[in-house]
Order: sequence, then C-alpha cells, then structure tokens
Amino acid sequence: MTEQEHEHEGIRVTDKRRIDPDTFEMRTPPETLEVVEVEVDEIDAKVAELTDDLRRVSAEYANYRKRVERDREAARLLTIGAVIADLLPVLDDIERAREHGELEGAFRTVAENLESTISRYGLERFGAVDEAFDPELHEALTSEVREGLDAPIVATLFQPGYRYAGRVLRPARVGVADGS
Repeated sequence: MTEQEHEHEGIRVTDKRRIDPDTFEMRTPPETLEVVEVEVDEIDAKVAELTDDLRRVSAEYANYRKRVERDREAARLLTIGAVIADLLPVLDDIERAREHGELEGAFRTVAENLESTISRYGLERFGAVDEAFDPELHEALTSEVREGLDAPIVATLFQPGYRYAGRVLRPARVGVADGS
C-alpha cells in the first residue's frame, strides 16, 4: 500500500473469526504449529534428572527439620538447666531449714512443692558419705587419711551435688578419705 492509499483507507479491521461468515467454512490459521521432534531417551533423562533433584531437595528439607527440632530441644534443656541451677541455693536453704527443724507450716508445703516440681523436670541429687570419690562429680574441700582404704571415698558431705539431663550443674562438695 502506498502512503496515499493508507491515508484514505481509514480504520483497519482484522477478522479473527475461525469460521468465514460468507462461506461458513473453517478458516486455516495463518500460523501453523511447528512440530519439534524429541527423542524418548532425552525425555527420560530429563525426568530422571528432575526426579533426583526433587529427592535431594526433599532429603535436605527433612534433615533441616530434624536439625531444627534437635537444636530446639537442646535449647529447651539448657534453659531448664539454667533455671534449676539458679534455684540450687534455694534448695540448699530449704535443706538447712529442714535440718534445724524450721521447716513448718506453709513454708513446708511450699518447699515440698518446689522440690517435687524440680524433681519432675529430672533434677538428680547426688553425693553421700562412704561412696567412691569421683573428681568429675565431687569437689574435694578437705582430705584425711584412713587405714584400710584401697580407693578414696567421701568422708564428709558438705553440700550435695546436682545433675540435670546428664550434665553436672554443681559438683558435691565433700571431704575425702584415702588410705595411706
């Protein structure tokens, strides 16, 4: 078309109907689809590659979830252990009051509730006279010699030790007796 014809033409309409309104025949689309040939082996290889990627990502996610849960549990145990460690002086005061007969009335009820609650969380008390001395569990404050001992033992218990979740919160403070 020349420029003059284009100016006189006016509005241009493109008919995109699939059926020709004059002949009622199906129109053929101006663009035909191009068929791409792909070998089955290539498709199988791509499917296998994508399947392996999916399995790897799924395994990584499962490992991540397990690691997060394990870290969350470890943080929970550390937090509980820290709170219980802060309460150890209170437990010592309760024990001293019990030894002196001052644990009576409402104070006795509160003390027993506190001790039972802490023991439910898994706090273990250790350290007793005549048990074997273990430097990982006991802190020796005094030492004495006794005849007939093959290995060191706890002779005096000054302060009990406490353990939570397999970790020593406070070693037992003891006097040690050992053979000559």
